[in-house]
This record gives sequence, C-alpha cells and structure tokens, in this order.
Amino acid sequence: MQAQIGERLLIHGKKVGTADLVAEIVEVKGKNGGPPYLVRYPDGHETLMYPGPDCVVEHAE
Repeated sequence: MQAQIGERLLIHGKKVGTADLVAEIVEVKGKNGGPPYLVRYPDGHETLMYPGPDCVVEHAE
C-alpha cells in the first residue's frame, strides 16, 4: 500500500451494518509512501495507523 499526504484512507466496517470510516492522511512515516500513516478523522481525532486488508487508499486525481 502506498499513499501521499492529503489522500483519504477508507476503512471498511467489519460487521454487517457498520458504516465505513474515512480519514485524511496527514503524514506518511514509511518509506516510499508506505505505512504507517498519521490520519485525521472528521471529528479531529488523529491516530497512527498500519492499514490492514480492510483499508483502501483513495488516491488524489
């Protein structure tokens, strides 16, 4: 997985009926765009993430 600052990370819900989460990538700490990523959720909460198979990067156009 590779990402750049400003792209969005889509985290799919793990249970039926659970909404997906979207977070903005504010810092890329890995080499060549790799994880971990510092992400910010719409409510302002920030966390360091190593995305799993339930995550997709929405690349900027």
